[in-house]
Amino acid sequence: MNIRKKFAYILVITACFGGASSSLAQSIDPATADGFVKINRKIQCSLEDNYEAVYRWSGRGYSRVPGEPDKHLFNLEGMNVRQCVAVTDKLRGVGFKMVSREIMLYLDPITGELMDTWTNPWTGDQKATIHVANDPVNSREPTFGKTKQGKTIPFDLVDINGTYLWAIEVPLFYTNPLAGDYQKYVGGTYHATEIFDFNGSTKELLDSQQDIAYPAVSWVRIAKWLPWMQMGDRTGLLYFNAIGKKLESYDQLPKIIKDTIATRYPAYRHAPPTDDTRPNETSWTYMKKIIDSRTAEPK
Repeated sequence: MNIRKKFAYILVITACFGGASSSLAQSIDPATADGFVKINRKIQCSLEDNYEAVYRWSGRGYSRVPGEPDKHLFNLEGMNVRQCVAVTDKLRGVGFKMVSREIMLYLDPITGELMDTWTNPWTGDQKATIHVANDPVNSREPTFGKTKQGKTIPFDLVDINGTYLWAIEVPLFYTNPLAGDYQKYVGGTYHATEIFDFNGSTKELLDSQQDIAYPAVSWVRIAKWLPWMQMGDRTGLLYFNAIGKKLESYDQLPKIIKDTIATRYPAYRHAPPTDDTRPNETSWTYMKKIIDSRTAEPK
């Protein structure tokens, strides 16, 4: 091989391997603690602190009572606005905290309009619908890529032909805020399960040069009757099934949500501050505040 050909050959090899190394250097590694944190942040919020991300979902809610067909009670339209901020732990390294608030509206299953009054199909009674307005819905603990013992937590990335899949199950079992002091004797704990499934572009997710990912999401909830239904201990449960995605901007929300936020819940236009330390709100704690405010009113 003459000198000119040899030099050209070296240039080609250098370019190929140099380009490969550069490409690899720009890819987030799911097996590392840093990768675990970055992937979670890209899905949940953004790698940029204080960047407001918005999720939107829509679906349907059904009843299930033994001995009768399931009933389509209402449609669902929801949103969550959130932001993340980096936190540091001496042993666990750099992680992040997420803060958010969310709204979910109950819609008439036929007209799709906002359903402020619900007619109970079992009793015929009319009840005031209490839409979900939870503020805040924050991460209870920061997310780190290492356990409290310092062991790395790899991100369980399932890739199918360039699409990642990520599933989360959230079993819930806690003291019901509306119950009394004798729950261990007569029951009254809140028992539910929420299931989240995310999917999106693997290339987008692992690209370290891109701060945010835009996954699609599905949400399933299996739970007891909603407190505003006033169903007491009637046998049965509810299940919700919804799909959605992270939006590129707040403006992409449907008109019914933006109008409801503007007229009823203006604070939900933005996420809470990242130093928010308030306890999380749930449908039960929110309903308790409403009930308590009613009983405090003069008769």
